[in-house]
Amino acid sequence: MANLVNLAISSNVSGFGNERRYPRKMLISELKGKLELVTGVQCSWMELELYDNQDVLMHKLEDDKMIGFYSPADNWRVHVINTNPNRAEDEYQDVSKVEKYNMSEDDYLKKEDSVRNFMMKNKMGKFSEEAKKNEELQKQKELEEYEIAKKFKIGDRCQTSVPKQPKRLGSVQYTGETEFKPGCWVGVKYDEPMGKNDGSVKGKRYFTCPDKYGGFVRPSQVEVGDFPEEGLGLSDEDEM
Repeated sequence: MANLVNLAISSNVSGFGNERRYPRKMLISELKGKLELVTGVQCSWMELELYDNQDVLMHKLEDDKMIGFYSPADNWRVHVINTNPNRAEDEYQDVSKVEKYNMSEDDYLKKEDSVRNFMMKNKMGKFSEEAKKNEELQKQKELEEYEIAKKFKIGDRCQTSVPKQPKRLGSVQYTGETEFKPGCWVGVKYDEPMGKNDGSVKGKRYFTCPDKYGGFVRPSQVEVGDFPEEGLGLSDEDEM
C-alpha cells in the first residue's frame, strides 16, 4: 500500500473543496492542524468524517489514530465539521443578509479603472468595430420592420412564415410595440388553434380571440393577401 493517500477535503463552512496528499502514518490530530489552514476551522472545534467514493460515511476520525488505521483509498473524502456554536461564518452563509453596495450609472461611467472604460478604450466587446456594425445593422433591420407593419390594416387576411414552423393563415389584429419584447410586432388571430395565447401576454391584452388562436410574429414574417379562411371553399364531400 502506498505511503501517501490522496484525499478530498470538504467542510460545513464553505462550498469549496480541495484535494491533498497525506502520509498514512499521520495522526488525525496532526491532520486537523493541516486542515485548519485549508478550512479556517480551529482544531479545538473540529470533527472529521471519512466518506468513500460512493459518498458513504465510513468512519468518524479519532485524534489518536493514524490516517492509515482507517484504510482510506485514493479520492475518499474527509469532511470537516465546525462545531463552534458561535461561529461567525454562519452569518454569511445566506448572502441575502450581506449588505450590497449599489453604484449609480453616472458614478460608474466616471471611474477610469472600470471594466467598461477599459473595453471602450481598447474597442473590445460591445465597443468593437464589429459590434458597432452589428448594432447599426440591427437598427436598420428594426426600422424596416416598422415600415413593413405600416402597410398592414386590422382585419387584413394574412399568412405567417416563421422559421421551423408550418405556415399559418389568419387575420391581422394588432401592430406595434409590446411590453413582452422590444421592437415591432404583429398580433395575429389564426384560423385554427395553432397559436400560444388569446391575444394577451403576461397580463397585457393587445387583442381578443379564443385561447390558442392568438400569436405574435415579426412584420417580416407576415404576408397579407387574399388568403381564404381555413375550411372555406370545400364541398361537403371534401370535408372530413
